[in-house]
Amino acid sequence: MQSQNRIFDDLAKVAGGALGALSNFKQEMEAMVRDRVERFMADNNMVPREEFEAVKAMAAEARAEQERLAARVAALEAALSAKSAAPPRN
Repeated sequence: MQSQNRIFDDLAKVAGGALGALSNFKQEMEAMVRDRVERFMADNNMVPREEFEAVKAMAAEARAEQERLAARVAALEAALSAKSAAPPRN
């Protein structure tokens, strides 16, 4: 009976070691794939999603600012044209 428990203990240790090795292998493979993808993206002049989203937000804000300024210029031009069209006061 005692020898069977030792066999099961040894099998449990071997299985635990195998799981640890597989876990390490998985982490190494993920790191290797991540490195390859990053290298591919760099070689093909691609940007990470975070940078793309940041630039996209900056472009949207610049567009909104440009539209606000265009509306302001139009209002100033209308006011100027209304002022110059009014007859002079004496």
